[in-house]
Amino acid sequence: MDLFAPKDDGRSAPLAERMRPRTLDEVVGHDELLLPGGFLRTAVERGELPSLIFWGPPGSGKTTLARAIAAAVDMPFEPFSAVLGGVKEVREIVAAAKLRRTRGEGRTLLFVDEIHRFNKSQQDAFLPHVEDGTLVLIGATTENPSFALNAALLSRGRVVRLLPIPDEAVKDLLTRALGDRERGLGDLGVTLPDPIVAAIAEAAGGDARRALNDLETVASYAAGKKGGPPTTEELGRVLAGRLLHHDRAGEGHYDVASAFIKSLRGSDADAALYYLARLIEGGDDPRFIARRMVIFASEDIGNADPRALSVAVEAMQAVAMIGMPEGRIVLGQACTYLATAPKSNASYKAIDAALEAVRRTGTLPVPLHIRNAPTKLMTELGYGKGYRYPHDHGGWVPDHYLPEALRGARFYEPEGHGYEKHLRERVDRWRADRDEADGGGENG
Repeated sequence: MDLFAPKDDGRSAPLAERMRPRTLDEVVGHDELLLPGGFLRTAVERGELPSLIFWGPPGSGKTTLARAIAAAVDMPFEPFSAVLGGVKEVREIVAAAKLRRTRGEGRTLLFVDEIHRFNKSQQDAFLPHVEDGTLVLIGATTENPSFALNAALLSRGRVVRLLPIPDEAVKDLLTRALGDRERGLGDLGVTLPDPIVAAIAEAAGGDARRALNDLETVASYAAGKKGGPPTTEELGRVLAGRLLHHDRAGEGHYDVASAFIKSLRGSDADAALYYLARLIEGGDDPRFIARRMVIFASEDIGNADPRALSVAVEAMQAVAMIGMPEGRIVLGQACTYLATAPKSNASYKAIDAALEAVRRTGTLPVPLHIRNAPTKLMTELGYGKGYRYPHDHGGWVPDHYLPEALRGARFYEPEGHGYEKHLRERVDRWRADRDEADGGGENG
């Protein structure tokens, strides 16, 4: 393949660009949208195309679908990047679209890649032209539209969720590219074993563009390698460690992190280790992972095993001191401890209940008997009067300490397992003693 070939012959473009589907029938992996009866297929066939927001991970076909739809409905196609352009460029596109419409050429399909990069006021620039029919807007985003796009824009279109392309569909696409002499790699005369093609497809994680680019790298290596195509062991070296797909900043990152925490909460040490490995191998900041475990130790284990918080904090400190890759050992130890510890969110619920009570009741007066009395005047006013020092009474007295308006309120309800089983027995006994002594103590 000649890297210096003239651009107009198309051979200098990356394989992913050359193999981009030109029609809806060539698109793979979105059967539920494009098969007969599917939403997009029906909208195109009826000529009733609404404005759309394609929401999906990289390589799921957002740009490809937009181009194929424009070709299918015979509509002028205006591609635009929210990263490279601004409202000025949008106005120029709108002016050209209005001119086409006055000539009887119909509506223009405006494709806005990474539309979430526009702030919400910039997004408003599209609204009047979508409403008056000048534009059909197709926006593409990797971010959740509920958070990234304004409500007015969402209400004027339809969000289409594009999932990662299934491995089998990606594999079919790679096989097609290997044999295509016009746009693909057929001229190289390379044959790759099925396990190699399957491994490339699987490693792409549903990203067709990445899979095709990886295939091009592997095919070029195979074409110049004596002794045939690469082995499975060589594949990782050829792709320079690209066999793991992980988006450290986007939704995929938070999906894996969420799965990690939920596996810890579900006491599945094996699953928790797997998702921890995904985060580590994907290049996530180990400090982020450690911080999440510290929060988990308090939120989901709490006093069911008070040592869990110490384990998590010490793991965070150890990772900060020794770094990676050795830090993985510390993270693994903490992960297995937290996963197998008894669980309780009683402390987490307790502080939130107390905060809710404070916000609801305001600054209630502190009972006089537990106020500080550093001056004679305060003593004369009754500050500290009747206070019984628990250590003078065996470590416990059945007094009340909450403001009068909250007397009897219960925020902390220990669970009946782990160390909290003992705390529950203790707390229940103390509460019963307070209730029994209520009205009979020195401070009434």
